[in-house]
Amino acid sequence: MKVQINWDSLGAATSIACAIHCAILPLVITSLPLFGFNIINNNFFEAGMITLAFVIGSLALYHGFKRHHQRILPILVFTAGFVFLVSKQIFLEYEILLLVPAVTLILGAHFLNYRLCRKSDHRHSGDCNHTMK
Repeated sequence: MKVQINWDSLGAATSIACAIHCAILPLVITSLPLFGFNIINNNFFEAGMITLAFVIGSLALYHGFKRHHQRILPILVFTAGFVFLVSKQIFLEYEILLLVPAVTLILGAHFLNYRLCRKSDHRHSGDCNHTMK
């Protein structure tokens, strides 16, 4: 049995996990030092989360572009989202203002890619787990 990965779902889940991390971190921030964890202002941790989201998102969008729809729009929306996400790390005083459009654009790119993949005329072989029209 061949296991197939839905890259858009995985990319969206990673983006949501990043958003939850950014939203919940301030709530639990005061208790982390009690347990010996210090991820507050940890640039390595933030860079790791951003890199993970970028790698998974890029794989999802590349798969959709190459094998399904050949449309550049999801990649452009994703890129715009990552510009905001990286800018949030540079301009810390505007972190929340940059985070909201970053997550919105990245999730929007995955949703758009998903929709375009489902509308495509399936010019590929059997790499999908849905029925062909």
